[in-house]
Amino acid sequence: MTLHKILKYVSIVIGVIGLILLGRILAEDGDAIEASADLQTSLLNPFMYVAYLVLAIVIALVLVFVIKGLFKGNIKNTLIAVGAFLAVIIIAYLVTDGSQMTLKDGDILSASAAHWISAGLVTFYILAGIAILAMFISGVKKLTK
Repeated sequence: MTLHKILKYVSIVIGVIGLILLGRILAEDGDAIEASADLQTSLLNPFMYVAYLVLAIVIALVLVFVIKGLFKGNIKNTLIAVGAFLAVIIIAYLVTDGSQMTLKDGDILSASAAHWISAGLVTFYILAGIAILAMFISGVKKLTK
């Protein structure tokens, strides 16, 4: 049996289980679910475990195929891309700062967490800018040909 058939059957089984669990949730009254912790546990926890299972399967498959692809492809280009990504993260971390702040709910966000959040946002902005620039350059090259 090929991997495609196995994954197809596994996805069908997980989908049916998810539909059954969703049906159980939809069959109950929303107010009753909010009011009862036992009902929340019996209805929502199995649904969350299925979601965790799917996430674990997806992560495992992605890791397997990425590692498999690394050994088949050009590892030099992959390492250059990973290094460039790490360089963008380091640059974003160095240009941002963080300070302790109080959140709306009264919790305190540490300076380190605020710094990493700022760095994540700046990393996103840098990568989004690079992507937009690459699309623009590609469009201009197509127009000139």
